[in-house]
Amino acid sequence: MEEMNTEIAFIRLGNYHVIPVTSPELAYYLPWLSVFDLDGHKAIIKKAYATATKHIDIEVDHRIQTWKDGNKSLEEDILDVLIMLKDTNGNPLMNVKEIKAQVLEFFMATVDNPSNAVEWVLAEMLNQPILMQKAIEELNIVVGINRWVQESDLPRLNYVKACIKEAFRLHPFMAFNVPHVSVSDTIVGEKYFIPKGSIVLLSRLGLGRNSRVWEDPLKFKPERHLGMEDGGEVVLTDLNLRLLSFSIGRRGCPAVKLGSTITTMLLARLLQGFTWNLPPNSPCNDLIESSKINHFSTLPLLAQAKPRLAKVMYL
Repeated sequence: MEEMNTEIAFIRLGNYHVIPVTSPELAYYLPWLSVFDLDGHKAIIKKAYATATKHIDIEVDHRIQTWKDGNKSLEEDILDVLIMLKDTNGNPLMNVKEIKAQVLEFFMATVDNPSNAVEWVLAEMLNQPILMQKAIEELNIVVGINRWVQESDLPRLNYVKACIKEAFRLHPFMAFNVPHVSVSDTIVGEKYFIPKGSIVLLSRLGLGRNSRVWEDPLKFKPERHLGMEDGGEVVLTDLNLRLLSFSIGRRGCPAVKLGSTITTMLLARLLQGFTWNLPPNSPCNDLIESSKINHFSTLPLLAQAKPRLAKVMYL
């Protein structure tokens, strides 16, 4: 029951708190108004922080105590790694407060992006079944049906990754990237002058749906990403800024590898493990995006899943 309550709390955190936390507040533009919190931004952040730390702190404290008691000797996840990091003298590299802060950073950065991309891919595939069939055929060839897909398989799952990259292009998690402040007067591309102190936003929608770059930009077409990389392997980033997934450069997402792996594994496992269809007498999925700062689907994804592997695979 406690695990269920924790899961529900994190779902609510992602749906109701994370988006407002990452959205611009009025004080960005009129700093002298920050003391009044007119748009409730600070209150939202405090509530989100309290919700997250209530559950994160319990798990971190429990895990640290487990290591201290000698009941754990193998590093199984990122939390174990953070706890066991040592400096050159063999002392803990991070204190408890720093570990909790790092875990919170990981969570806030990854709570919705993978699931949002995969939900859009499934919605598009249900409306275009041929796309799903191509992805399943690739999984059958690379992985087969007698074992689950593993991380080592991902470099060869180019079509699956192309589907995710297309979701990042057409259905980005947010309309804009995280705001950045220009620390000095800057000229970009020998053409655009950006004064010091300017807040710079890049439009994910503007890049991903630019008709001068993408042919038929409003059509979900994973094939457009196949063969675009020099090495042949599809990656979820784009150094040419034709789309913005994990950002690039010094301020790019430091967890691009982890995020790419989580997202690809999630979609691959769902496609490998289940046959997906629209519910009986159900029309095609609504692909209209929310008008809020996030770009979730307006309506929940409706799908019917049936196991497609041997029963022993699910035990």
